[in-house]
Amino acid sequence: MIDILAISGSLRAASTNSALLASVARNAPPGCTISIYDGLGRLPIFNPDDEGEHTPPEASRLIEAVTSADGIIVSCPEYAHGVPGGMKNALDWLVSRDAAVGKPAMLVHASPRSLYARAALAEIMRTMSFALYEDALLEIALLGKKPPEVEAILAGPENVLAMREAVQAFVGFIQAR
Repeated sequence: MIDILAISGSLRAASTNSALLASVARNAPPGCTISIYDGLGRLPIFNPDDEGEHTPPEASRLIEAVTSADGIIVSCPEYAHGVPGGMKNALDWLVSRDAAVGKPAMLVHASPRSLYARAALAEIMRTMSFALYEDALLEIALLGKKPPEVEAILAGPENVLAMREAVQAFVGFIQAR
């Protein structure tokens, strides 16, 4: 069984990124489980003085979740042409740990307009030594849609198939490592 951790870079209750990841998790292919990390908003601001024996409990939970996962899927919005602070903060908690080193990771997108954040996030994750899987692109345009529209779009057969195929390709990437 392949265990994947999904992280949404959005804190919004009606986040399209979170909705996309929830749908990806529901439609995971056989032999794969996807759990969603829900503590982004509870992470304290990263401070190197709080590492080691002083690591806050929520940061420890994130580090353990990333460490124990076989791979990571991230869906992240773009704010002011950049990665939202909460997502960057979560990554900062992982910088001095081995959790990210060689960890397979895939980015998925709920908006075709998040080009700056997409590039910045990929650069940050490569710098942290994540093994970024870039051969399959999963992008489902949900930007500006209301929750009922988002659910209808995500339930569409073509999108369900796209999610399954992208995750199955990512699972193959994980298994080949």
